[in-house]
Amino acid sequence: MNQFATGGLSDLAIDACGLGKVFGDKVAVRNLTFNVCRGEVFGFLGPNGAGKSTAIKMLLGLVHPSKGQARILGKPIGDVTTRRRIGFLPEHFRFYDWLTPAELLTLHGRLHGMSRAALRQSIPALLDLVGLTPHGEKHLRNFSKGMLQRIGLAQALLNQPELIFLDEPTSGLDPMGRRLVRDIIRAQRDRGATVLVNSHLLGEVEVTCNRVAFIKDGEVVETRALSGGSTAETTVLIRALHLREEIVAGVSRWTAQVRRAEERLILTLPSADVLPDIVRYLADQGADVYEVTPQRFSLEQRFLEIIGSDGGL
Repeated sequence: MNQFATGGLSDLAIDACGLGKVFGDKVAVRNLTFNVCRGEVFGFLGPNGAGKSTAIKMLLGLVHPSKGQARILGKPIGDVTTRRRIGFLPEHFRFYDWLTPAELLTLHGRLHGMSRAALRQSIPALLDLVGLTPHGEKHLRNFSKGMLQRIGLAQALLNQPELIFLDEPTSGLDPMGRRLVRDIIRAQRDRGATVLVNSHLLGEVEVTCNRVAFIKDGEVVETRALSGGSTAETTVLIRALHLREEIVAGVSRWTAQVRRAEERLILTLPSADVLPDIVRYLADQGADVYEVTPQRFSLEQRFLEIIGSDGGL
């Protein structure tokens, strides 16, 4: 499996700072700052109207920012040569419905500058990947919503992109279709591509993404690692007696995220692998540990905490 980098600017597929967009008197995106590492699957979460789709369009150069700046694959947004290295599945797509799947992919491939020989090789493989080979002779006007979503995903992968934007990629898909999308996203990550996913299906995001950003009122209010990648955080409840302040302070060598409530410690750890070392440290310092309980992170619960129960996805 590809491991996404966490180093300097050259390791970032997306680096956005203070992006904002105003349409008339409506603020669509207020102050968007975040970054996505190369090889990472990154999720956008937020209620309807939070500015997620507008943010994606700004990053793609389809909408000009009112303020702020961003770099995509190391280049300023809108760079023409960089666009050839990007794949995009919009939430609301409109394809020429008189074309067959192969004709549509040929059209998009030629727009990418791909040769006819390359297209003859890649198009059958893509149609097979998204399960549309049996429907290759149909016109798109006869496709269901789920079938159109599949051909849209195929066109987003056509040019073997380094960076892929998927805006609601599982919309209109049945459970088998959603599983297919999950498998494709993981395969793209494993070959080294970066994927940004905007989805309202929290379960899909939780098992697919390395990290997610919670967006509210056009701003990122929290970024969190998930178990879809290799750097998932673990929250642990430790109950112990004789927890002196200096003992609690010493836990900071493993994590800066320590909350104490009387005889309870709640730790957010970068990995569960360090937990035995922490327990041994507490015992060596004279604390009597009598409970250690890992707590499963619930994406839905955290979403409701941040966004509020009235904020629909």
